[in-house]
Amino acid sequence: MYDNILFDLDGTLTDPAEGIINSILHSLTYFPEITAPSREFLQKFIGPPLAGSYMKYFGMDADTADIAVEKYREYFRPTGIFENKLYDGIKELLENLKASGRKVVLATSKPEVFAIQILEHFGLMGYFDVVCGSILDGTRVKKSDVIAYVLEQNPEFTAENTIMVGDTEFDILGAGENGLRAIGVQYGYGSGVELAAAGAFMVVKTVGELSDILMRL
Repeated sequence: MYDNILFDLDGTLTDPAEGIINSILHSLTYFPEITAPSREFLQKFIGPPLAGSYMKYFGMDADTADIAVEKYREYFRPTGIFENKLYDGIKELLENLKASGRKVVLATSKPEVFAIQILEHFGLMGYFDVVCGSILDGTRVKKSDVIAYVLEQNPEFTAENTIMVGDTEFDILGAGENGLRAIGVQYGYGSGVELAAAGAFMVVKTVGELSDILMRL
């Protein structure tokens, strides 16, 4: 049995698209030389570290990307963080996992301070034994680093009793780099092809399917 379940946040537990995209659009108003792309295109920002996405998609250097992230947070801190929706069935899934005696862990590239606010906003904080995210100074942003920190702080978590759940290749690859298996969820922002190619142990299409599998594993 997998006694310890690590969850990604964005695209796995909640749908954060509205708040993230609005925050990006706000940040781009400070860069008039950049034409804002479509909201659909900006979904690419959901999952990976923000600064890296600004560099990848808008050609920014590291210093400019850091400025963009700060402008992003101008909107995200007071408003965008709450433009978010809990996926149907997630609360029941977490309840069932806790009732079965599992340890439930959040492992997200989102800054930990924001992740805690989101869990509290949705009344989920009580289900989590461990919450780990990135640091606002830009450290521990890679998913592999977040998972490595969780494992370092909880040495009883091993490859035999711990599994990761996430919606993008970053979750699957990050788990693999730390010797863990991962389940990919297709209802988020990564495709089934992407998740399988990254090495997902299995890929599920719905929260209900995820719940059934986790309760059996």
